[in-house]
Parts: sequence; structure tokens; C-alpha cells
Amino acid sequence: MGPTAAGKTALALEIAKRYPVEIISVDSVLVYRGMDIGTAKPDPDTLAKYPHHLVDILDPTESYSVGQFRDDALRLMADITARGKIPLLVGGTMLYFKALQQGLADLPSADPLIRAQLEAEIEQYGLAHLHARLTKVDPVSAARIHVNDPQRLQRALEVYEITGHSLTELTKETEKSLAYRVIKIIVSPFDRSVLHQRIADRYQLMINNNFIDEAKSLFDRPDCHPDLPSIRAVGYRQAWMYLSGEYDQQTMMEKAIIATRQMAKRQLTWLRAQHDGVWFDSGDGLPTEQVMNFLESQCSELMSSLEKTKI
Repeated sequence: MGPTAAGKTALALEIAKRYPVEIISVDSVLVYRGMDIGTAKPDPDTLAKYPHHLVDILDPTESYSVGQFRDDALRLMADITARGKIPLLVGGTMLYFKALQQGLADLPSADPLIRAQLEAEIEQYGLAHLHARLTKVDPVSAARIHVNDPQRLQRALEVYEITGHSLTELTKETEKSLAYRVIKIIVSPFDRSVLHQRIADRYQLMINNNFIDEAKSLFDRPDCHPDLPSIRAVGYRQAWMYLSGEYDQQTMMEKAIIATRQMAKRQLTWLRAQHDGVWFDSGDGLPTEQVMNFLESQCSELMSSLEKTKI
């Protein structure tokens, strides 16, 4: 696990060279075909040599829920372990990691009528009004959801309108134990300025590698629009605004970099709450040997524990 641009994929490939693992992508955008440059997706040669599950499984017009990810990941993990290998989950979509570890609440399906009413409220009063409403009925969710996040604001209020209970109440008792021994490796530059520079450098590299052409191929599709989850992804959203004529290229780049840094900040906040995670600094390069030494020690401890169990 780690924030964007931390070196997760490169480290996963090093682990894959030394251990019998299969990689499962934990990324809400890598699932989409044709979204390669803007997601820093591994190149075809790398994917051929080290296959990644849950990459390139959907068209950008399709949606992929947290629940779908959890079901897919658990199925893949069972299959991988049945074949005598180790599932290696790699990515930065922290909501996916959380759902995998803790399970999901049994929440109601979307209600078109309530959704339409909430949309009308946004149109008439604005998002701040909706956020204030949520603060009254579910202050915990309101503190977590940004005032400019219409999708999550609407969903939290929709759940309350349908059930009479807050999203916080309904998700409180959902934690389920994962039937695997989990080793959490967290990789990130410990110096925040290094991470910020990497984010800027990576976005510039994407531009140099024709990211705008990739975004335009989506923009030109009649079935793609800015409300799709794929197009709302950081980087693609700003490129769409540029292609729509709302930003010039410099503004697009500045806003994309700022949005990516904000995403990294949210990722790091979640990761710091993972008290069983082991952190490795990737600020001066990939901490390959430190991670390998750590994994060797974990394997030794496990074998020793198994021997004692046999006795």
C-alpha cells in the first residue's frame, strides 16, 4: 500500500521476482481498458511477464463498485492460494483495502426518486446546503465527506432518507475478519516534498507520453461523459475540462497536480491509521532489500510458529 507515485508497482514486481506471488490490483481506475498513460498502468510487456488481476477488465463507460471489488478479490485470493501461491494486493484505492479487511454494510439500493429530489436541492440551493443537512443527521460522515463531493453527499443522505439511520450507524457493525494472515507493507517517501515533486514529475511525463491524446480518445466517444466514474478520476477530469475549452493546458496541469497531491494526502491519512502496517521509505529509491529482509523474517516466524503447532 502507499500513496500515488510512491513506487508500489515497482516494489511489487521486485517481490514477484523472488516469491511465488500473483498480483491483484487494488486500483479503481486500472480496471478500465484504454486508460493507460493517465493511470501509470504497467506496460504490456510487464503485464505479460507479471500478470495483474483486475486490470483492463471494464470499458470506461462501465461502473465498478466497492462490493464488486471485494467479491472479485476474495474469489481471486481463494483461487491463488488453492494453486499454492500467495496473493499480493497492490494499489492505492484505500476504500477497497478497507472493504476487503472489514466487509461492507448491507446498504439499500439507490432510489431514483430520492436521487432526483437531492439533485433538485443541489440545483436550487447548492452543495453547501446538502452538506449542512448531512451534518445534522450524520456528523461523522459529514466530517469525512468534502462539501464538493456530490456523489458521496447524495449517497449518505439517500441512505438516511431510505432507512432512517445514518450511514455511520449502518456501517458500524460490519467488520468481518479476513481469513488470511495479512502482512501490510506501506511504501512512501517520508519527506512530503519528495512525494510532491514526484507527482509533478510524473504528470509532466504523462503529458510527454501523449496523455492528452489518450484523454481525447475518450472525449471523442459519444458514450463517454464527465459524470462517469472513469472520467471523474484525477487527471482525466482535468484533461476533460481542458478538452472542453474550460482550462488552458497550464491550468489543467496545475489543477491535476494539486488534485493528485490532495488525493495523496487522503491516502496517507488513512494509511497512518493502519497500526499493523510496516512503513518503508522510498524517498531515496526503492527500499527493495529492506522489504525483502522484512519478508524473510516474517517467513521465518511463520515457519517457527507452524513447527511449534505440530509439536
